[in-house]
Amino acid sequence: MSDAAPQVLCLGEALVDRLGPLGCDPATADPRDCVDRLGGAPANVACALARLGTPVAFIGRLGADAIGNSFQELLGNRGVDLRGLQIDPQRPSRVVLVRRDSCGERVFQGFSGDRGEGFADQALNQPSLDPIWCALAEEARWLLIGTIPLATEASAATLHSAVSQAERDGVRIALDVNWRPTFWDPSADPVAGPHPQALALMQPFLEKASLIKLAREEAEWLFGSSDPAAISASLPQQPDVLVTDGGHPVRWSMAGHRGSVAVLAPPQVVDTTGAGDAFTAGLLHQLVTLTPSTGKPHQLSAAVVQQVVRYAAACGALVCAGAGAIDPQPLPSRVIEFLEQLES
Repeated sequence: MSDAAPQVLCLGEALVDRLGPLGCDPATADPRDCVDRLGGAPANVACALARLGTPVAFIGRLGADAIGNSFQELLGNRGVDLRGLQIDPQRPSRVVLVRRDSCGERVFQGFSGDRGEGFADQALNQPSLDPIWCALAEEARWLLIGTIPLATEASAATLHSAVSQAERDGVRIALDVNWRPTFWDPSADPVAGPHPQALALMQPFLEKASLIKLAREEAEWLFGSSDPAAISASLPQQPDVLVTDGGHPVRWSMAGHRGSVAVLAPPQVVDTTGAGDAFTAGLLHQLVTLTPSTGKPHQLSAAVVQQVVRYAAACGALVCAGAGAIDPQPLPSRVIEFLEQLES
């Protein structure tokens, strides 16, 4: 674990993505033909931040099982602060079944391993977090959250509490919406938009966030628009907003400026898993680095914001060059080298 106090706190799920063979159902495929990858957006971002050199803590809950042990080893080896990691003696770590079509496009279609009490991440416990919050947040600039914890009562209560404490302590909220309908209802259409109950639960966090990252379809579901400036203007905090759109440019409204950055072509495309999480990590890393005393991006010029988003895009591109969301996450020297190669 890093000796430095965490600058970013990543709260949410750590899980295993079980990738079925191309064109096959992972629920019925021979396990020997499936590939298990450690993942979960907050865990991915925590690992990527640590590799980039930003002190980071992970707040989540895992089972007392082989997956939990693997995560503890991985996060510990990366230097992630694990004081906020809870181990559940009853519920297992979650395994997400990921169906891939013949071209490798992914759909989250259900879960494996539930023994009748749900999964460990659903039971993220507020009373266990409260005694250590002050120590974790002492020098933190950002709390990164997503919407998946809102799908379960216990983890939703913990998320509400953490955001309230972050507001009290001057820690800014970064929200990656990361809408996944199967976490709310395993039988839901994996490409369906948020239902009214989910939208109502998300709204308070949208209104409290200082930084919001959305995919284009998420922006349209939640705001009826994919224009970052319009989204920002519709919220009381007028947050910085970034909208990603697959291979199309990333559009942003940050620090009072507007712009777009083209998606950068990776050296090769092996697996796109975790590219968005690496982008988020690159973004937060740059904001912490450039604004260490206040964490306030509004002090940045338009040119610097453009460089920040381009750095984040490079982090996302480089992850696509390797298998899985975590192993290919780049060191900062590799990000700089890649950007220099693109400019030469």
